[in-house]
Amino acid sequence: MTQYSRRAFFKKTGCALAATAIGNSALASVGENELKALVSKKSGFTMWQLNTQCNQIGNSYVFVTDKGRVIVMDGGHQADEYYLRGFLAMLGNKVDTWFISHPHIDHMGSLLQILKAPRGIQIKRIIHSRFNDALIEAEDYCADSCRDFYKEIDKVKDIEIINLTQPGMEESIDGFNYKILGVANPELLMNAYNNSSVIIRVWDKHKSLVFLGDAGIECGNKVLNSSYRPLLDCDYLQLAHHGQNGCDEHFYKTVHFKACLWSTPQWVWENNAGKGINTHILKTFDTRRWMDEIGIKEHHVSWMGLWQLD
Repeated sequence: MTQYSRRAFFKKTGCALAATAIGNSALASVGENELKALVSKKSGFTMWQLNTQCNQIGNSYVFVTDKGRVIVMDGGHQADEYYLRGFLAMLGNKVDTWFISHPHIDHMGSLLQILKAPRGIQIKRIIHSRFNDALIEAEDYCADSCRDFYKEIDKVKDIEIINLTQPGMEESIDGFNYKILGVANPELLMNAYNNSSVIIRVWDKHKSLVFLGDAGIECGNKVLNSSYRPLLDCDYLQLAHHGQNGCDEHFYKTVHFKACLWSTPQWVWENNAGKGINTHILKTFDTRRWMDEIGIKEHHVSWMGLWQLD
């Protein structure tokens, strides 16, 4: 596991960001052998937790399998688009699979912009769980961007779109294995978008992760009380809703995990409304206290820098 500073990462990816800006695909691309070299010989995949570039909430993870295929989880806010483009350029601009947990702009915003203007990025398929009209309209301030996203999804002709209507889908992409534990919940119209987050378990021979997206209490407990309960236990757990006001204390104290992934900007981590630590109305410190009570010592927080897991 490696922690990179933002400055070090931009020194590494400067050429890729420049390539994205000028459209120089030759400069942006890497070879198949170079991609494979990014993954430890003992690992089925390497993952990066990307750090926000806009000081906004957002969820963004990139994987490279042991055979060099690229997978994206969400991708972050619209304002993170160019950072993500630069990262993908370094990896060759080809994405095998793109998962979207739910259509909030801080999760699908970058992909929305890329669908509108690919600029060399090739996506083989997108996996999501589409909302019905009632779910879309349940949060009227998000409805327009959600419909915009679906409009772009419906326009694509060279990307396979997989719409998850029930949990259970399982697949191996080289050494990257995943299983869908939760999908959209049209019956949960309170906190509707978050409570329809796709919940995904990812693993190889040496590590396991569970991604909760923005799962709310009801969404999390639905999976917790299902036959998929044992699959929530993992090494690394992505904390729901950026670590605040997501799954509840019972959920976190029932599931067994060793480390936390926080897709969290500094102001959320500190619950800072601009007047100092713990001056906001967020519930981050409740979650942090629960983690202390559980005994979790390993935390990877996205605002602290790009983090790599081998």
